[in-house]
Amino acid sequence: MVNGSMCILSDKDILRSMENGRLGITDYNERGLTPNGYDLRVSEISIRGKEGLIKDGIASIPPRTMFYVSTIERVRMPSDVCAQLWLRTTWIRKGVMGAFGKIDAGFEGTLTLGAYNASDDAVEIPIKERFCQMVFETLHSTAEKSYSERSGNYQGQTGVTLNPKNDL
Repeated sequence: MVNGSMCILSDKDILRSMENGRLGITDYNERGLTPNGYDLRVSEISIRGKEGLIKDGIASIPPRTMFYVSTIERVRMPSDVCAQLWLRTTWIRKGVMGAFGKIDAGFEGTLTLGAYNASDDAVEIPIKERFCQMVFETLHSTAEKSYSERSGNYQGQTGVTLNPKNDL
């Protein structure tokens, strides 16, 4: 924190936080580290209207189709850090749109990301490819109650998860 304001963690801050155990990124890959974040990779893809999950090779997303991506990395957030998620511009340039929320302080699990192929052409997304960037922000103060204590609907999730625990 700088002068009591929120700040974004640099690559050095991310590595230091992982080394001292404050922040967790399982299946960490050096290629994913950016100057101010970390790129999350595709573990599996679910295409709306199609049965099954694509876990190997390349997923071909039909034009004008919603799809869901689960991350390889499992993240563990401390109680004073949250993260923004940004679609990599590589995918934006191919017509993919994504509307992602923040990763709450105290969240632990893989992430399920919703996206849409807005183009008139199929978009091919290789499994294990970088999909979005996670940008860590420090909170002004530690959260009184972490994600797991507030709703925790997706706490501990693994793989594409479309229904929160409370709805099952």
